[in-house]
Amino acid sequence: MRLPLVARRLTPRASFVRVPSFQRMMDAWISENDDHLKDEEKRKTIDVFKHQLVPKHEVVPRREAEELLERLHIKAHQLPYLKADDPAAKQIGAKPWDVVKVTRRSPTAGEVVVYRYVIESSAGGGKSDQSS
Repeated sequence: MRLPLVARRLTPRASFVRVPSFQRMMDAWISENDDHLKDEEKRKTIDVFKHQLVPKHEVVPRREAEELLERLHIKAHQLPYLKADDPAAKQIGAKPWDVVKVTRRSPTAGEVVVYRYVIESSAGGGKSDQSS
């Protein structure tokens, strides 16, 4: 009895075979180049402020931040947020609860200064711990 055409599928007859000599060669290469790879990763750190579209960021000292918030009649949490794991925030050393001054160039307005409130990385973007 012959199977219908749909049932006659070709099944792969080969399976993955681990070649010991190749594995040993790769292990040796990784151990030789491990230090080199780590050094190269360190060199890959990028200065985000060298890019023309990234505006100047600076952490505002506590005293100045308090004066600014008092002058604007707002609380820090009412400012737009900047996550602590943002590349620019990391590079300037901003920590949660800091206020960051962002100065950007605008073709129409000239120089624009905005302030951001640094929040923890997990706030607002992480998975919730609540189960439905």
